[in-house]
Amino acid sequence: MSKILLLGSGELGKEFTIAAQRIGQTVIAVDSYENAPAMQVAHGFEVINMLDGDALDAIVAKHQPDFIVPEIEAIRTERFYDYEKQGITVVPSAKAANFTMNRKAIRDLAAKELGLRTANYRYATTAEELEKAVAIVGMPSVVKPLMSSSGKGQSTIKTESDIEKAWNYAVEGSRGDVVEVIVEAFVNFHSEITLLTVTQNNNPTLFCAPIGHRQERGDYQESWQPARVSDKDLLEAQDMARKVTEALGGAGLFGVEFFLTNEGVYFSELSPRPHDTGMVTLANTQNFNEFELHLRAILSLPIFEITLEKNGASAVILASENSNHPTFAGIEKVASLPKTDFRLFGKPTSRPYRRMGVVLTNDSLETPIETIVERAKEAAALVVVNPTSVMA
Repeated sequence: MSKILLLGSGELGKEFTIAAQRIGQTVIAVDSYENAPAMQVAHGFEVINMLDGDALDAIVAKHQPDFIVPEIEAIRTERFYDYEKQGITVVPSAKAANFTMNRKAIRDLAAKELGLRTANYRYATTAEELEKAVAIVGMPSVVKPLMSSSGKGQSTIKTESDIEKAWNYAVEGSRGDVVEVIVEAFVNFHSEITLLTVTQNNNPTLFCAPIGHRQERGDYQESWQPARVSDKDLLEAQDMARKVTEALGGAGLFGVEFFLTNEGVYFSELSPRPHDTGMVTLANTQNFNEFELHLRAILSLPIFEITLEKNGASAVILASENSNHPTFAGIEKVASLPKTDFRLFGKPTSRPYRRMGVVLTNDSLETPIETIVERAKEAAALVVVNPTSVMA
């Protein structure tokens, strides 16, 4: 069986590790702090700063993995090319991981090389450059750090007085050592979707049913599957997803995000790994959840088809306070509900708006998706993250 070095050990990594354990793989979980969620279920763990290339090289040399699976953005991804030369499989590929950990590379690939429809955009490395970029793309516009996750550092500029605040917030929320932002014209979309796209080594690319989601502060709050998408828009999104994942290469699951507008589909972002909105697949909506699909594609286990089994929704459980020992109240209420489940991620600390768990609901394919989403939201509201000690 294979040895997997998991770089990033949050809730997505935890579910991936559980999937890997079920079919006998060995996982070494890596993160910048001890007792991260995936470390709690892995065979072993390492605590390093993954932006330290020498430290990264050292653990790769120590563990000699068959696969390196990135779960976060803040990694010295340019080292991945060397690891591939050593015969280690980087998931989905060194190119995919390197390009998608930085919004600049993936956006330029999509817009300039592949000609996909995207929002008008510019880059900025100072507040003054941001001001000039906003003058070009117009207001309202959206500012994001080139390296960040879960909406950190993302804000909307509506007036000139917002520019400096947006720059400071983006720098504060940036991961890695890249101080640069992307500013993009606001797309007048009626909905946004994630299209989970599975590339395989010796088999065709497959697509999951589209996932809808709602965001606050740049982070998802609820997701549902399937999202309502016209046949025309779905085919266009699948074509875009196929083009960009083929250009990046390798095998694995990609979370490809799109805006749906009256003018058609706009490519937004791409993650070369399971996606947070895809946690809805833990509600048994599919024959395989997104973590199982990622693993099977990585291991070259053929995936015959992906079938939608149920309609489902997820809703996040957020913390409201800082704590070293978060506890939870209301779990028994959620457990008593029909067609409802939950996951607590086991994060050792909490802070305001940190995602600590998720509630999952499902029902028949005939049940209106709005009904299922509302049930998920109501169930998530029953859970209170109730710290026992407040951090200094």
